[in-house]
Amino acid sequence: MDLPRTDFKQQQTRKRRILIGVGLAALAATTLALAGLKPAAPEVERGAVWVDTVKRGELLRQVRGPGTLVPKEIRWIAAESDGRVERVLVKPGATVKADTVLLELYNPDVVRAFDDARAGYAGAQADHAALKVRVENEELDQRARHAAARADYESAKLQVEAEAELVENGVVSQITYKRSVLTAEQLKVKLDIETERLGKAKGSVDAQVNASLARLEQSRTSFKLREQQFRGLKVRAGISGVLQQLPVEAGQQVQQGMNLARVAQPETLIAELRIPETQARDVALGQKVAVDTRNGIVEGAVLRIDPGVSNGTVQVDVELTGALPRGARPDLSVDGTIEIERLADVLYVGRPAYGQPESTITLFKLDADGDEARRVPVALGRSSVNLIEVRQGLVEGDQVVLSDTAQWDDYDRIELK
Repeated sequence: MDLPRTDFKQQQTRKRRILIGVGLAALAATTLALAGLKPAAPEVERGAVWVDTVKRGELLRQVRGPGTLVPKEIRWIAAESDGRVERVLVKPGATVKADTVLLELYNPDVVRAFDDARAGYAGAQADHAALKVRVENEELDQRARHAAARADYESAKLQVEAEAELVENGVVSQITYKRSVLTAEQLKVKLDIETERLGKAKGSVDAQVNASLARLEQSRTSFKLREQQFRGLKVRAGISGVLQQLPVEAGQQVQQGMNLARVAQPETLIAELRIPETQARDVALGQKVAVDTRNGIVEGAVLRIDPGVSNGTVQVDVELTGALPRGARPDLSVDGTIEIERLADVLYVGRPAYGQPESTITLFKLDADGDEARRVPVALGRSSVNLIEVRQGLVEGDQVVLSDTAQWDDYDRIELK
């Protein structure tokens, strides 16, 4: 007779619970293991990235910027007075000399004022000459009176001396002698007065002549001003060169101070470079510059640095010391490279896509086989146009990826294939 097993159901239940527990534990362990795994490294085509090797040696620091060639000497000719353009004699592009008349203006008021000033100056010259003759004659008259007074006094003094001996011998009476002495004393006073008058006459002559000279100079200044305005009706180039601009035409009314023409000397050019403001801080006067004219490299030196910033750049004027190639002319586009300094025995590498000087960034460094690259922190130092100093994080011979790696910011390593 079969006996029923009462513990079979309990054993089945226990086995199911054990299997479920083991399964849950295995699932939890698998989940934890998968969570601890790092994401798979992305594969990158080796030819799609820029890889450079860290080197040690001399680093030439440079900054670069675009620019244009401009004349070193430019002269704007402004109108000396208001007027109407009568004739345009020269067109832009023509070679001119300093005295070349570019155009003629007309202003009747300027002509009339010039004629009046010229007549006034001539009258002032005549008045000065007449005054000078008159005061010189007055001085001569005073000299003559002074000489006569001196002669009278000397004669009276001799008379007194002669009568002094005769009085002792009784030949001349005392009263006659005393009268002679009194006369000599009166003539002495008269001589002193004439001497004083002569001195004052000289001072009066100088004062009158100086006053006349001042009036004459005032008249001459007024005449020169009117003459300059009159001559300014014929607008001249002022310097030898090429007429670049003439923004007026016949019949046009112009005002005093208005720019009428621009003349430049094309054979003497300088380069105006636009250097990014972040790189311009190390630029200094006298630094060497290589200017690329697209038809040759011309040597130069920094001549001037603009104190202000315009559109994120600083203007740097470069004096060209080398010979210009054929075809170099004003407004020609150029590129300039300024030599900042030479750093001896430093680690350097190509400049990364987003590597700024004096900063710390991360770069992908290739392993020994070159098949994998891991992200490492790198401290950068001073920079040049295409190179930058490495201060920490890399050693000589290391290879790093310098391309833009923003798309792999979530990965610490990449595989190169």
